[in-house]
Order: sequence, then structure tokens, then C-alpha cells
Amino acid sequence: MRYQYKWQDVPQSEIPQANQANLEATIRRAIEVGINHIETARGYGSSEAQLGRILPTLPRDRIIVQTKVSPSADSRSFGQTIEKSLSLLKLDYIDLLGLHGINTPELLHQSIRPGGCLDVARKLQAAGKIRFIGFSTHGPTDVIVKAIETDQFDYVNLHWYYVNQTNWPAIAAAQAHDMGVFIISPTDKGGMLYKPPAKLVRLCQPLSPIVFNNLFCLSHPQVHTLSVGAAKPSDFDEHLKTLESIDRPDEILPPILARLENEAIRILGETWWKTWSQGLPDVENTPGRINIRLILLLRNLALAFDLMEYSRTRYNMLGNSGHWVPGEKGDRASRLDLSACLAQSPNRDRIPQLLLEAHELLGGQAVKRLSQQ
Repeated sequence: MRYQYKWQDVPQSEIPQANQANLEATIRRAIEVGINHIETARGYGSSEAQLGRILPTLPRDRIIVQTKVSPSADSRSFGQTIEKSLSLLKLDYIDLLGLHGINTPELLHQSIRPGGCLDVARKLQAAGKIRFIGFSTHGPTDVIVKAIETDQFDYVNLHWYYVNQTNWPAIAAAQAHDMGVFIISPTDKGGMLYKPPAKLVRLCQPLSPIVFNNLFCLSHPQVHTLSVGAAKPSDFDEHLKTLESIDRPDEILPPILARLENEAIRILGETWWKTWSQGLPDVENTPGRINIRLILLLRNLALAFDLMEYSRTRYNMLGNSGHWVPGEKGDRASRLDLSACLAQSPNRDRIPQLLLEAHELLGGQAVKRLSQQ
């Protein structure tokens, strides 16, 4: 998604030659260094069409191609969209089809109901056009676990990395159901690690934040694939340094993890650091749909690790991104009674004021998701 030309479908004639050349050079560099999983989506604008100009030139048995299509109440339209993806990619089949964005119970129902999107995908699978079927998600952990426990999917794309480990129960559920686990955007959504603050660089030494995060994820055998999110061929270089430490995580990670935790405790206090996430309500059960968990997480990261730009960007997506980044900002806490929804939190008395403080710290101009731009 980072090397495509636009987030909208455009005629091939409008794609600049330099942009297409960069995309193809990035793919060839990936294959050269042994990275063979190429992931895109119908929702990524010109990406599929641009990939369709290089993928047919590569040895088909050397690449794993994944695209994703959003579930729909109209399963017939869903099937037609898959066919369009195949046409744009210029492939007879795709290795992996992901139902893109099973983020809510409603979208899960549209996917798995009789005659729904999954049934359509199964028919295309039986026809040899799809090898494996999974789903991607930005949803809450309980929705992800419910989707996994249907036992209908081969793999899941989800968010999990050092700065946000909320979805570990979903990864454990995926392991129990023998599913592949693909981590979405560990470098960008995991902290904008391609432009880390000096403090985080210092805390992660002797590794870079990118390498630390990669090694942290891959040190858990339940995690199988990390997306690199390359925008240009040289973006692989820092990620490849992870291989130098891949066999020694138990030696290299503990001092870094201890340093990060000690700094968080120094800044935020030990009791808060160890209890902040306990007993928090989900968005749908919070007055004003305030996303308390995400707001407190972003406040923690901004204060403890100087991840200010990352936290501000994510915070200002609240109220503006639908089910992809659900919920509202913390300023609503000034006019709502949160006592009932926070009854199970050991920090119930502090949280309303901290939500207001987080809004002062992180609030600003509304930010759109890339696909909305």
C-alpha cells in the first residue's frame, strides 16, 4: 500500500512511469532477498493493477500472493469484486484471500452466514481460484476471537507488536485453531518506527526500534509473518538486520524489555503501568463511545517513550475512521458520567481526568486514514 500511486483506481495511462518503476524495483528486491509474500487489497486503489504489470513476469511457484476484499451484505457483489482483483492482478489464482476488515459483529455475520461472503469464497476456492481463505481485522479482540472460533479460516491478519499487545488472546486462539498469523503494519502502526524519537532509539540499543520490534514479534513462535510495508527497495535493508539476531532473542531482548519497562514505570508509576488496562469497558459499552483503552495507551506511549507524533496521529483518527479506528476522543469525558462503565477498573477515580489530559496532550486536527485521502 505504500508504493502504489493512488488510493483510487486510475487508468494505467495515468500512472507515472517513475512510480511504476519503483514498485517493480521494490518487488524484485524483495524476491532477491528471499521475501516472497506479496500482500495487497482491492481497497488499496491502484495497487492491484500496478502489481498486475509485474507479477505475471515472476515464477509463479516462487511467490505467495495475497489480496483482500471487504465483506458485504451483497455476497454476489463480493464475488464479483474478487474476480476483478484476479483480473487486475493478471493471475489465474491467488494463494491467499483475506476477508478485509472483519471489525464488527455485523461484518462477521455478513461473512459467515449461509450464502454469505465465505460461501462465495469457498466456491471460488473449489474452482481453483483461491488456495487459502483468511481474514484481516482492526476490530476489538473479542470480535477477532469469535471469528477465529468459527474454525472457518486458514489465517488471520491482525495488529500486535511491542507497543500494543492487546490482541495476544486472539493470537493464542489462532494457534489453537492451527491458523497462520500475519502481523499488520508492525513498523508504522507499531510506532512509526521508520522515524523513531531519540529516546526510543536509546532505549532499544543495541538494536534499532525496527529491528527490536521485529525480533520481539518473531520471538513468539505463534507469529508467522510480519509485513514490511516497503515504499522503496532500500526499505528492506533495516528489516534484514533482524536476521543477525533471529536465533538469539532470549539473549538480546530481555535487557531492552527491562529498560523499556523501567522507563515507563519511572515516568508513569509502577501501579499505573501494571494496572492501567484492567477492567476497562469496550467502546460500545462506554457513554459517548469514548475509546478509553486506546486513549490511555496512546497517552502512555507519548509520555513514556516520546512517541508523540505516532500517538497524536492515532488519537486524531478517533471519531473520523468508522469501525477501522472506532470510538471518540477523550474530551467527551468532561460532560459524561463514566463511573458505571469504569466500576471494574482499579483506576476508576483517575481515568476521567486522564482522558481530559490526554485530549490536551494529543488533540488536534482530525486525521484521515490513508484510504480515506
